[in-house]
Amino acid sequence: MTGDMNDQHALVTGAGQGIGEAIARRLLAQGARVTVLGRRAEPLQKLVEQHPGHCQMVLADVADEAQVRAAFAQAAAVHGDIGILVNNAGQASSAPFMKVDAAHWQQMLAVNLTGTMHCIQQVLPAMSAAGWGRIVNVASTAGLVGYAYVAAYAAAKHGVVGLTRSLALEYARTGITINAVCPGYTETEIVRSSIDRVVAKTGRTPQQAMAEFVKSNPQGRLVQPQEVADTVQWLCGRGASSITGQAIAVAGGEVM
Repeated sequence: MTGDMNDQHALVTGAGQGIGEAIARRLLAQGARVTVLGRRAEPLQKLVEQHPGHCQMVLADVADEAQVRAAFAQAAAVHGDIGILVNNAGQASSAPFMKVDAAHWQQMLAVNLTGTMHCIQQVLPAMSAAGWGRIVNVASTAGLVGYAYVAAYAAAKHGVVGLTRSLALEYARTGITINAVCPGYTETEIVRSSIDRVVAKTGRTPQQAMAEFVKSNPQGRLVQPQEVADTVQWLCGRGASSITGQAIAVAGGEVM
């Protein structure tokens, strides 16, 4: 393991697959001790088994404050105070706005926005005491622009960007940086499932359905999870000390 994170304990939420897994692997490669957090043990187990002594898992639903508090305490008891937090856990669901009920709305806010708040509150005291910390919130281009049929998700992700900017100002003199990364459509299980739903509902071929997802990206492709992980790694490094309060789009030029 090489890199400049040998003295850091990083915690990554939603690390069982896709972007979260790519981020956890990248931070492990940089020498960090990494705690991976998710709701289920099975998706996280492979990372723990592949990196014995350097990677541990804790289980929690980020929308549940008590579970988050217990999981973060467990993580710190093993690997020490958390100096890097990556809030990647999220959930996406689509529906026409007039079919969005209160339960759908609250679920999008609870997982994507309130869960981010719960996790940040667990790490700020120790980061402030240390005079150093890195918080990266994985938002979405839906946190920067609007998309039809995902009003609740977009509202939650806009909230994540607003939270990021406000906390960056509040903690600007503490040595803690707080940023957001906003991926466009990324080649993950969520997008693959969305393509399958389009095929099932419309009768389009998988290639036709894929074309709908990539047409908004000027590069004409899906973003790769490793590209998002690269950006997160940079923001977590010591060389990004002057970068805070930013919402960085990783989207092939879709958002400028």
